[in-house]
Order: sequence, then structure tokens, then C-alpha cells
Amino acid sequence: MPEHEVDARRLFCPMPVIRTQDAIVNYNAGDTVHVYGTDPGMKQDIAAWCRINGHQVLQIIDRDEEIEIIIEVGEAG
Repeated sequence: MPEHEVDARRLFCPMPVIRTQDAIVNYNAGDTVHVYGTDPGMKQDIAAWCRINGHQVLQIIDRDEEIEIIIEVGEAG
């Protein structure tokens, strides 16, 4: 399945979620999205948004000052 990237670095709540939401509407179910950001709150915010909207967080990776969240787009995409 295709993989996509969303750059949410240096953005704070609610912008990482909004940037992710705006991107995912263009993708198909089963696609993988890598969201990169620096706001620690995005880990909880994006996970909650995914639960509500039918997407699945596959992995959250903390690297020093950068966070990568890997999402599988659900049918609601």
C-alpha cells in the first residue's frame, strides 16, 4: 500500500491533528501515513482522533525531540 508523509514539525495543538486530517482525506483505506512532529501532545491528540475517525495508530516513535506517528488509514479516510 502507498505510504505518505505529513510534516507537523514546529506546530502546536490543534495543528498536528488538523494537518493530519487534511492529508488523510486524500488517501485510500490501507494507506500508511507517517506524521512527523515536535509537539508531545500530538501523541495523545492524534491517537484520539484516529479512534474517533476509524484509523489505526500502528506505532508511535519518540526520537529525541521529534515524534513519528505511523497511521493506517481506515475506511472513513
